[in-house]
Order: sequence, then structure tokens, then C-alpha cells
Amino acid sequence: MCGRFTFVVSPDEIMERFELDSIPFDLPPRYNIAPGQNIPAIIEDKGQRRIGQLRWGLVPSWASDAKGGYKMINARAETLTEKPAFRRLFERKRCLIPADGFYEWQQGPKGKRPMRIMMRSGEPFAFAGLYDTWTCADGQKLHTCTIITTRPNSVVADIHDRMPVILKQEDESFWLDRERYDAALLQSLLVPYDPVQMRAYPVSAMVGSPKNDVPECIQEITDPPLLF
Repeated sequence: MCGRFTFVVSPDEIMERFELDSIPFDLPPRYNIAPGQNIPAIIEDKGQRRIGQLRWGLVPSWASDAKGGYKMINARAETLTEKPAFRRLFERKRCLIPADGFYEWQQGPKGKRPMRIMMRSGEPFAFAGLYDTWTCADGQKLHTCTIITTRPNSVVADIHDRMPVILKQEDESFWLDRERYDAALLQSLLVPYDPVQMRAYPVSAMVGSPKNDVPECIQEITDPPLLF
């Protein structure tokens, strides 16, 4: 699964990398993003990319209430067309979720340790995501999303048995295009990212608490403590 990630890129770099004209909200560095929080997401509307904020944890439009969002922070790539919660969204409501790293916990003989996984270059990238809008009884709308996961590449395999789908930059436009739906072609994009371009390193156990959202979360440590 993917349960924590980071996004500490400057607004100017974000706009250039993701071909955005503007960012209509404050976007401070985020060192420990957790489910249930609002996160930046990019959609395409009439050929124009827009960035907004979605709550992480999908609440389908047809849900009876919003309580199930925490159960759907991830969607398995292999079953998108089988699950009612995801099938329609895979057709029409695909988004990019920008990031520059994510955390997973590595199991060892004496416990677990958190690892940060990122590009060797340090450059930002985009998770493949799905989004939906749920309307409550009083008419208020809740916009939510989920991150798609796939099998791990060789960098992640020693840490966890799943990893988020990171799209190649050249595939992002096709993923966002709501007017083009080719299930087989879209599914072919949902594969492990090239491990040669990625690295993983140990970080402080402080990332275990979402209350900790500070630069120290992403600092590499040489003798990581184990969590029991």
C-alpha cells in the first residue's frame, strides 16, 4: 500500500514540471502527508490542466456516508475494472497526485524501520490517482481521491509487497485525458517504475506520527532505530 508521502517542491517548480498556469492555494512543503488530509491533485478540463485539493481516502459518489474513506486510500491496479468503487472512475475520473517521495516500513528480524523512497535525481513525479465527489444531505460536496498501487520493483520489494503507481512523464497526458478511454492501454501504464531511477534510505521513526510534518522527517539516518 501507500500510506504516507512527501511533496516539498517549490510552487514554481511544480508549475513548470506539471504544465500549470497557476496554483490557486498555498502549497507549503509537506514532509509527512497522511490519509484523511487534503492533498494536491491535478486533473484536465477541456484540455487545460488544473490543480486543486482532494481529501485522501476515496468516498464514492454513491456511498451512503463518508465514513469509508479511510478504507480506500489505495486501489489495486489489477482489479480496477472489477471493483464497483473504481470501475467508473477509471473510465472518467483519473488524476495525477504529485509527490517527490513516499514512505514504507521495512520489516526486519527485530522490528520495523521507516524508509523513504524517491527518485535518484530528487525530481518530483506523479502517482496515478482516481477521484470522485460525494454530496451529503445538506448539499455540501466532498472531493476525495485514492492512489493506485501495483507490485513492487526491485527497490521496493525488500521493503514492501506493494508500491504506488508512478507514471512516466510522457504518459501523464494520456492518463488525464477524459475523452480517451482505452482500458487495455491505460492498464498497461499501471506497472512498477524503473528501479534504476529510484533509491530508498532509512529515516527517523518520527514519521510514524502524522503530527510530525517537519524537514527532519526526510533526513537520512545512518543507524535507524527499530519500531517494535
